[in-house]
Amino acid sequence: MNIFITGSNGFIGSHLKEYLNKNYTKYKLFTPLSKELDLSNEISVDDYIMSNKIDIIIHLANRGGDRATVDIKNITEYNLRIFFNIAKHEKNVKKIISFGSGAEYGKHKPIVNVKEDDYLISQPLDEYGFYKSITSKYIEKSSKIVQLRIFGAYGEYENYRFKFISNAIVKNLFNLPIVINKNVYFDYIYIDDLIKMIDWFVYNDSKEKIYNTTTGKKIDLITLANLINEVSDFKSEIKVLNEGLNNEYTSNNERIMKELKDFEFTHHKNAIRKMREYFKENLEKLDRDCIINDPYLKEINNIWKGK
Repeated sequence: MNIFITGSNGFIGSHLKEYLNKNYTKYKLFTPLSKELDLSNEISVDDYIMSNKIDIIIHLANRGGDRATVDIKNITEYNLRIFFNIAKHEKNVKKIISFGSGAEYGKHKPIVNVKEDDYLISQPLDEYGFYKSITSKYIEKSSKIVQLRIFGAYGEYENYRFKFISNAIVKNLFNLPIVINKNVYFDYIYIDDLIKMIDWFVYNDSKEKIYNTTTGKKIDLITLANLINEVSDFKSEIKVLNEGLNNEYTSNNERIMKELKDFEFTHHKNAIRKMREYFKENLEKLDRDCIINDPYLKEINNIWKGK
């Protein structure tokens, strides 16, 4: 089976490639770099999919959605152009797995235990969330596309400069305080669990079009920081810059659990312990100055306020 993965060098894509190569010999993976295939070029995408006789497309490539890219312009047009260059080929492949975001519900307000259809209640104010909501509306009417909606995935390989859990682990390894702008509840999922969910959708036909690929359980940043201290010999000071809670960002995962049945999630403490070992082994390669100065911390409020 020929599987085309877009965004294969990204955080999720890198883990997915490793997992599929390790566990399946029957899959042939096509993972071109952006310099090898311009996904915004319709003709190039057409030629690539048809000439390689692609069976399944796993579409992970996009721009935006985090504090490192909050100022990027034209995110909606760029990402939609790529999405529709891929989506038009649902007639030529067995299935397309696309990825949504909790941002579809509108991060300018609390997102609390939301179900899949709740994204239709109001429009997101930010470009990234708006783009993702458009793809979900299209996928609802598609025949071979499924949307896996991610709220907060974390794990090894992610950008420790601005992703909270990795950033906090690295700060602890450097014997620095863990700094939180404002506490907030998230629905975080460890990357190994997310990859196993994706694997299920590769191998099985789903009953619905959109799924919250989450744990369905919330956890706040202070609790996560304490877990990091628990697995470390050094106890970082936990600094919270602003009192109260930011807008919650959690979901209901009943729909996907009906498909996955007895799926077991990795405990956050165990995931953090594994991540700590990974970053410890690579400590000399990390940007200590960036961790100390934390230039992305000030961008957090821009993400949550929307437009």
